[in-house]
Amino acid sequence: MKVADADILIVPGYKNSGPGHWQSRWQDKISTARRVEQAEWSKPVCEDWTAKLVETVDAARRPVVIVAHSLGVATFVQAAQRFARPVAGAFLVAPPEVDNPDIRPRHLMTFGPYPEDPLPCPSIVIASRNDPFGSFEHAGEIANAWGSLFIDAGQSGHIDVESGHGPWPEGTMVFARFLSRLKAET
Repeated sequence: MKVADADILIVPGYKNSGPGHWQSRWQDKISTARRVEQAEWSKPVCEDWTAKLVETVDAARRPVVIVAHSLGVATFVQAAQRFARPVAGAFLVAPPEVDNPDIRPRHLMTFGPYPEDPLPCPSIVIASRNDPFGSFEHAGEIANAWGSLFIDAGQSGHIDVESGHGPWPEGTMVFARFLSRLKAET
């Protein structure tokens, strides 16, 4: 699949992705990318966030490819079985442990626990070995349950601006390869 064949939906996490974040940079550079805008970025409510994602996916005119980061991953996974149309693929980065009471902020737990059913589309989960919002082991377990390809990002923190991942060229390369393997007729 080519970029022109898809609606690339950027699904940010808690507090949104600022202008320096790799998601915002990708949105600026990919002509068919658009952000799923949430009404409340700093006080996320699972049902509101998933409903907005379902609405956006169902309104798309081309095959949908999800690009989710952090709580955006949880949003996609919680909504995945509710779409009226199929999703062509999901690129899932830095999934937080939404069922771990030691992870802050605690209201993120309203997005958990994750369903452990296989996802209804091809997917990649990219996780860091030192993400403060979720363990590498947990990310590997959920990726396995979802049937996702699991990619080790090494010592990359939360794969965000604070951990030095503004442009994130390695992610761009993995995403381009992932996109090229998706079928456009979805």
